[in-house]
Amino acid sequence: MAKKVRRKPEEEAAAAFEFPHFDEDAFAVKEFELGRGLAVIGVITLGLGLLSWAISTAGTSVWVPLGIGIVTLILSPFLLQRVVSRSGLYTKGDWAGLLAMEFFGWFGLWFLLLNVAPAIH
Repeated sequence: MAKKVRRKPEEEAAAAFEFPHFDEDAFAVKEFELGRGLAVIGVITLGLGLLSWAISTAGTSVWVPLGIGIVTLILSPFLLQRVVSRSGLYTKGDWAGLLAMEFFGWFGLWFLLLNVAPAIH
């Protein structure tokens, strides 16, 4: 039976795990920019939900506010790139999260207002 080779203490120390460098400043800047983007998307969502509710209760077809909402969802990344100065820091996942928040927030607010608020006549 072969003997186990003993490592030298220098080899054991070199094999230890080291955490990679974490750039706190870059992380904080990106998170603040994501917060700014979320605030802009929140304002767009609120306006889109109120507009969809007003159009729906005015007696038009449901396809009109739905079309306006879809067009707004498509154009909102371009608007966000103009409003938020450092939107280039966003990853694909960040964009997907912001658009999902806008989509579900718009539908949620629109349906909530249709069920709770009185109709405009």
